[in-house]
Amino acid sequence: MSTPEEILQGLYDETLVGNAPRVLELTEEGLSLSMEPQTLLFDALIPSLEEVGARFERGDFFVPEMLIAGRAMAGAMERLRPLLAETGVETVGKFLMGTVKGDVHDIGKNLVNIMLEGAGFEVIDLGVQVAPEKFVAAIEEHQPDIVGFSAFLTTTMPMFKANINALEKAGIRDSVVVMVGGAPVTQEYADAVGADGYAADASATVKKAKALLEARRAKVPA
Repeated sequence: MSTPEEILQGLYDETLVGNAPRVLELTEEGLSLSMEPQTLLFDALIPSLEEVGARFERGDFFVPEMLIAGRAMAGAMERLRPLLAETGVETVGKFLMGTVKGDVHDIGKNLVNIMLEGAGFEVIDLGVQVAPEKFVAAIEEHQPDIVGFSAFLTTTMPMFKANINALEKAGIRDSVVVMVGGAPVTQEYADAVGADGYAADASATVKKAKALLEARRAKVPA
């Protein structure tokens, strides 16, 4: 039987290489030792995924490595999610996410979703090729705190503005925080289209999302 330290190290290492079956085994083993689900998450799984992101940025990892690590983490999250809910790891907020119309890239978005879930957000993922009217309908249905628009291509980035215009037209622009992201997106571009926030990678997205929500909640009298 492994010690808690060995389990955390194992979870970190096996997530990094995307060994999903082993990640699940170690998650179960940790739980059988009465380890806290949030310990497994914050001390092993999330740091491992952050390292995956760092390696990708340095060019040591490529898209396939990111994908399999993300999948390994997602498998553990399936097991931990209900337990995290029980232990009262409070939902930080509701995050509605989608890749914009004309764009079918979802790797970055999926990694961001996993990181957001790990940080306690409830994530509603609309998938790829999401038209402005679909975002509007989903915001009206789910009432999220934040909506995230993702684009991987420079040619689909103008959809950010189209989406924001659609929210304004529907009269719901002020009811949500709008975040944008994706490989070609910059802070300058986010400012130009009128987004509330931008983040360069998955871990930065989590920090930024929390900061934006805190700022918003401080302004709105409860």
